[in-house]
Amino acid sequence: MTPRLRATAIIERNVLAYRRMLAPFLTGFLEPLLYLGSIGIGVGALVGGVEVDGRTVPYEVFVAPGLFVVAAMNGAIMDTTFGFFVKFKYGKTYDAILVTPLGVRDVAVGEVSWAVIRGGIYATVFLLAMLALGLIESAWAVLALPVAMLVAFAFAGAGLAASTFMRSFVDFDFINLAMVPLFLFSATFFPLDRYPDWLARVISVTPLYQGVALSRAVVLGDVHLGLLAHAAYLLVMGAVGVRIAGRRLGILLQP
Repeated sequence: MTPRLRATAIIERNVLAYRRMLAPFLTGFLEPLLYLGSIGIGVGALVGGVEVDGRTVPYEVFVAPGLFVVAAMNGAIMDTTFGFFVKFKYGKTYDAILVTPLGVRDVAVGEVSWAVIRGGIYATVFLLAMLALGLIESAWAVLALPVAMLVAFAFAGAGLAASTFMRSFVDFDFINLAMVPLFLFSATFFPLDRYPDWLARVISVTPLYQGVALSRAVVLGDVHLGLLAHAAYLLVMGAVGVRIAGRRLGILLQP
């Protein structure tokens, strides 16, 4: 069995498991759409326009690309943090998997691949909602889905790596401690230039901001070579996360 097929076995296992857990899977579609309706469209009626790169766009058009990548991020992070920990600590799922021809690297690659697929599914539905609501202003938006997959890969890799260091569910407060500020302060709801200079510099090097900047650029049609830096950041983040997760799983599962 090739490495690709071994990782596919993990994806197949998760797909079969979610056939019995449709409710938690389906809730992932609702949260970003509710934010878009309440904040993007509701608050947008009060805010009016937002200036982006010298032009003014409706607030809901500004905020939708940010929520789009948040949908991908949330979909990816759930399975590689809480989902992984339950299977590792309580279900002993990986102990059973490792008696098959699969290895710890196959587990890491398979779990991250499934998380990317899940994040991509949520992002696809959100993108279709944006299209239906007229929140897409450029044909470059066809690149939005690859952007979402890249964001999902980055957070899935980092989430899986971080989860291998968790000792109990109490430690997952650190995940929330990181995710909530990222959600609120990654230029998701406000342009970067509205923040104090020192805070804007901090935000500009955070991971979710890279995805927000990419998705907003392609949705608004402001595509330039500088975006490659954001893409490279996310790609490296995901690759490093998968590598760390593979090594940590080897220590934890095959000491």
